[in-house]
Amino acid sequence: MPNAAEQPLYVAKAELFRALGHPTRIRILELLVERERPVSELMAAIGVEASSLSQHLAVVRHTGLAISTRVGNTVVYRVSSPRVADFLAIARSVLAETLGRSAETLAHLDDAP
Repeated sequence: MPNAAEQPLYVAKAELFRALGHPTRIRILELLVERERPVSELMAAIGVEASSLSQHLAVVRHTGLAISTRVGNTVVYRVSSPRVADFLAIARSVLAETLGRSAETLAHLDDAP
């Protein structure tokens, strides 16, 4: 299997979107966009078990969206790039437009005889 640098861009994009395919991972990134946070703070804010959070953090770290550093006994996470915030904002805009079109379509269907 080719490494990430050798695979087609569409495959890498699919892996990125797959990594974003869970609400907990989206929430982790939203929190990290605000500021870097220790694992304990993420766990309290998200309300998941430590083992579950650890798995989700591994996924966002593996995709390169977040990075971790150890400060004493504490592991702190932050987004790897300010572009992660841009990416989430664009996703929110696309979602708002898509949901807006759906609401318009439903309203139009409701008005039909």
